[in-house]
Amino acid sequence: MAPSDERTLLLSRLASQRRHVLAQLEGLDDEQLRRPVLPSGWSCLGLVRHLTLSDERYWLEVVVAGRPLDFWPDGDRADWVVAPEESSDAVLDAYRTAIAAADAIIAERSLDDQPAAPEAWWAEAGLAFPDLRSVLLHLIVETAIHAGHLDAVRELIDGRQHLVL
Repeated sequence: MAPSDERTLLLSRLASQRRHVLAQLEGLDDEQLRRPVLPSGWSCLGLVRHLTLSDERYWLEVVVAGRPLDFWPDGDRADWVVAPEESSDAVLDAYRTAIAAADAIIAERSLDDQPAAPEAWWAEAGLAFPDLRSVLLHLIVETAIHAGHLDAVRELIDGRQHLVL
């Protein structure tokens, strides 16, 4: 596969998963977006906050671009927490903004570029992210997993099914 074809494929798959996440939230009201549905206690908005901070911003801004992790909230599992005073629109807009920033970072780099800020814990966890390609694959998988979570939660909230059997 030619490098440009590979890049196009990776970016189209990532964009598709991001769209899926946002589509699963369309039509839910504020109460539904904030309601914990599963025993673990996360809400749809909490999952979007996690995707924003732990996936889009951490992996692209911090790991790939080498920017500081100065946006991380305090507290255990704080990347899943949405304060009651935060509007749903603000949380969703933050995700869209993080996607745009991530896409700009990706556009400036080759798939073979090494991360600017590799983490020591990767080796301890048996992980390797030697280049942008591997980071994009990780981001695609993470986003797809969470899109699947939203599929199940959306069906529990209002019966809407992404995949009808």
